[in-house]
Amino acid sequence: MNIVEIIGAVIGLAYIVSEYRADRWFWPLSLVMSAFYIAIDFTSGIYANGAICCYNFVMSIYGILVWHGILGRRDKEERPVCSCPARYVPWLIVVSAVLSVALWAVLKYLLPDESQYPLIDGISSALTIVAMWMLSHKYWQQWIVWLIVEPMMIAIFWLTGNYASAALYVVFEIFCVLGIIRWKKESVS
Repeated sequence: MNIVEIIGAVIGLAYIVSEYRADRWFWPLSLVMSAFYIAIDFTSGIYANGAICCYNFVMSIYGILVWHGILGRRDKEERPVCSCPARYVPWLIVVSAVLSVALWAVLKYLLPDESQYPLIDGISSALTIVAMWMLSHKYWQQWIVWLIVEPMMIAIFWLTGNYASAALYVVFEIFCVLGIIRWKKESVS
């Protein structure tokens, strides 16, 4: 465990609480947490997740714009928590599956000596891409996707010796259950 990982975990705690509350500080915390985990993941050989943290950094900027009504809303009002349209679900499943296979293949065959856990890294990264997109649109079902991702991340961080991060993701898993309950209740559709 190093100081960068400990700071990243502390920021992660603030991040998950603000996500749970759908708080305006969520996206700035997401930017900072993504920066820390880019460093943690690439130094730990968790390459797909490190690349996903780069994606999360960009999605955090997008999320700020969408949540605050700057993108995607004519009335420019803050986006409410809502339900993911049913027509999106098959596409999200297909995207998750295709990305999982593609990321696993890249890690297994293009980075065989560097990627420690290509299958779990690829699947968790693919699901993270989908969950972040859903989160940026304030779909309450994003918590269900995170509920699947977090145990994989716990395993990866534990196996790579990043124990503070593994503990953080245990907390994230608890917040997934709480987030499903709260966001579904607050959902406008």
